[in-house]
Amino acid sequence: MAGLAESGSNPDVDLLYDINGLAKDAPHWFDRGMAFVGEYGLLVAMVLLVVWCWWSVRRRGGQEAPSSVAALVWAPLAAGLAVLVNVPIRGFVERPRPFRAHQGLDVLVSGKSDYSFVSDHATITMALGVGLFVANRRFGLVGIGLALLEGFCRVYMGVHYPTDVVGGFALGTAVALLLSPVAMALLTPLMTAVGRSDRGGWLVRSRSRSAMGRDAVVPGARAEAAAGPEERDLAA
Repeated sequence: MAGLAESGSNPDVDLLYDINGLAKDAPHWFDRGMAFVGEYGLLVAMVLLVVWCWWSVRRRGGQEAPSSVAALVWAPLAAGLAVLVNVPIRGFVERPRPFRAHQGLDVLVSGKSDYSFVSDHATITMALGVGLFVANRRFGLVGIGLALLEGFCRVYMGVHYPTDVVGGFALGTAVALLLSPVAMALLTPLMTAVGRSDRGGWLVRSRSRSAMGRDAVVPGARAEAAAGPEERDLAA
């Protein structure tokens, strides 16, 4: 399996040269920016997007809040699990980085000595994006868009073949979706219990929403309690 796309002319290598060739024509400052974005920036952006989605979900509250928060908890868990699944895949395929097998690539980051297939960055970002989509479609579409941009950056940087990225997208999506029913079945009751607790309820619903939910029921009871015995008898 080590010889995958290492020699000969094929669309994978051709696309690698086409996308990486853009780096040769770009200004140095732009390449440095792409290297930072592809290596760290988009991962940080995905984490911030998950936090933003959580903040939005808890402020909105409602009966679907526990399941939405459960999906947000599952998103990073799915990303971590997908990376663990990738460990034996990389060891089995043993595909060298493209700059080790092909000449003339513009490599924007150094120190990449491990195997190439599949891309961890593509796997993590797509798992987070799909997990976000389960929780909230609007945020999920943004997350999936960021994952696609991450895949482009990895090829642009010269550290992955396009099929490394596609494989990462497939792995991240498969783990996030296929195990989602089991994860949601376990995490949703847990988040429901957390939302009802006094100490951890803020993780699922904002305090103002929780207070509004209680106040919606209490006034009637308070009015009845405040009424005298005669008034209650007349009402009956």
